[in-house]
Amino acid sequence: MSLRLRLLLAVGAIAIVALVVADFATYSALRTSLYNQVDQQLAQNRTHLVATPTGLVFNGCVPHPLTGAGGTDADNGNTGSTGTTGNTGPGLSPATGGNRNEFPNVFAISYFAVVTQSKSTVVDSVQCAAYVDDRPYRPQLPVPISGYTTQPDGSQVAYFTTSSVTPGGPTFRVRAEKLAANLVQVQAQPLVDQNSTLHTLFLTELAVTAGALVLALAGGWWLVRLGLRPLEDVERTADSIAAGDLDQRVPGADQATEVGRLARALNVMLERIQAAFSARVASESRLRENEQHLRQFVADASHELRTPIAAVSAYAELFERGGSQHSEDLPRIVSGIRTETARMDRLVNDLLTLARLDEGVPMEMAPVELVSLVSDAVRTAAAVGPAWPVQFSAARPVEVNGDRDRLRQVLDNLLANIRAHTPEGTTAMVHVDQIGDQAQIEVRDTGPGMLDSEAQRVFERFYRADPARARTRGGSGLGLSIVAAIVTAHGGTVSAVSTPGEGLVVTILIPISTVPQPEDPAAAVAEVL
Repeated sequence: MSLRLRLLLAVGAIAIVALVVADFATYSALRTSLYNQVDQQLAQNRTHLVATPTGLVFNGCVPHPLTGAGGTDADNGNTGSTGTTGNTGPGLSPATGGNRNEFPNVFAISYFAVVTQSKSTVVDSVQCAAYVDDRPYRPQLPVPISGYTTQPDGSQVAYFTTSSVTPGGPTFRVRAEKLAANLVQVQAQPLVDQNSTLHTLFLTELAVTAGALVLALAGGWWLVRLGLRPLEDVERTADSIAAGDLDQRVPGADQATEVGRLARALNVMLERIQAAFSARVASESRLRENEQHLRQFVADASHELRTPIAAVSAYAELFERGGSQHSEDLPRIVSGIRTETARMDRLVNDLLTLARLDEGVPMEMAPVELVSLVSDAVRTAAAVGPAWPVQFSAARPVEVNGDRDRLRQVLDNLLANIRAHTPEGTTAMVHVDQIGDQAQIEVRDTGPGMLDSEAQRVFERFYRADPARARTRGGSGLGLSIVAAIVTAHGGTVSAVSTPGEGLVVTILIPISTVPQPEDPAAAVAEVL
C-alpha cells in the first residue's frame, strides 16, 4: 500500500470518527433535551386524583370527538396484563355520573392510569387512552415498575421510555408516581413530535456526514498530493543519481519544514557520497598511474643499473684473463671499476632520495634565507665546472620555511644539469626574487635548448631528450625529477620553458615564511663568477 493511500485512509478514518462522534453527541443532546421537556410537562400536570372520605376520586376522561368515549380499556381493545381487574385498591369513583368505563379527559396529559405496583394492572378501569391520528394507544408498562427516585417534595417518581401495547403504535414517555396502598399513578405522553424531530435530525446528520466525508476525502487527496510533491522531487533526484548524475541535488533544502530538513540532510549526504566517489575514482586513477609508473620506474632503474654492472663484470673478466699479470692494464681496469661504481652509487642515492620523497618522509623544516643559499651553490658550481660561467643576482632578501639541505640539492642538480647537457662556455644565470607571497628562483642558460614539448617532460623520471649522449656523460635522468619532488614537498611549483637555440629556463616558486620590507633595487646583490 502506497504512502499516499495510507495517508488518505487515515484522513478518512479520522473524519468518520469525528463526524460520528459529533452526530452522536448532537443527537443525544437533542434527545435528552426533548425528553426533559416532556418530563417537565408530565410533572406540571401531575394532580389527577382527589382525596375524599371514601378514598381517591378520579376526575375522569374527556370523551373523544369521534368515539364519544374517553379512551377506556374497552376502547383500546386490549385487556392483557393491564386490563381491568375490578376494585383492587382504594375506592376510585368517577367525578361525574354515567357509565363506569366512560370518563371525560380533563387533563393536559395524553395518557393516565392507576395501576398496582406489583403487577402493573389497571385499578377499576381507571385509565385514559392517548389518541394519535384519532386512534387510541396506551403504553406497555413494565412488571413491576422500578427505578424510583425521591423528589424534593418527598414523592417517589420514576421516568422511563416504553413502546405502545398496540404494534406499530407510538413511543411513550412515562412518569410513574407511587401512591398509597401499593398503587402507582401513571402518566404518559406519546413522543410523536419528538421522534419526528429526532428522525429529521438523523437524516440531516446522515446527509451532512456523507457530504463532509466526501469533501474531507477530496481535500485530503489534494493536500496529500501537495504535501508529497517534495518527496516526488526526492524520488526523481534519486533516480537521476542512480543513473550516474552525481551533481543532482534535492530541491527545497532552504524550506523550514520537515521536507526541507530532509532535503538538507540528503544533500549533505550526497555531497559526501560524491566526494567519496570522486576520491575513490582519483585514488584508483592514481593507483593505476602509480602502477604504471612503478613498472616504468623499475624497468628504467634496471636498465640504468645494468650498464654499470655489465661494465664492472667486464673489467673483472678482463682482470681474470690476465690483466693481473700485465701491470700496464691494471690502472685502466681499476679506473673503470671505480667510475662505474661511482655511477651506480649516484643512481642508487637518487633512487633512495625519490623513494623517501614519495613516502613523505618528513624534512627538517626551518627558516632558510635563499640569497645566501643560492650564492653558496653558485660558488660551488663555478669551482666544479669553471668551463661553465655562472652569474647570480638577487633583488632583495627572501626567506622561506624549508629544508636547507634539500633546497641546496635543488640548486646543485639544476646547475649540474647545465654542465651535463650543454657545451663548454655555456653561461648560467641564477636570479632570486619575491613575487607576491612566493619566492622565485630562476635558472637560465644559453645552451642549445630543446623543443617546448621536450621541456614539459624534463621533470619525468629517467626522461632524456638525448638518451645516448646523457648516458655517455653519466647522467641517470633523475636529477630534475628530484628537483620537482623536493619543490613539491615544500608546497611549491617548478616549470621549464625552452626554445631551440635559446637555452632552457627553469622557474621555481616556493611560499615565503615572512614578508621582508622591499629594498632599493640599486642595492641588489650581483655576482659574476
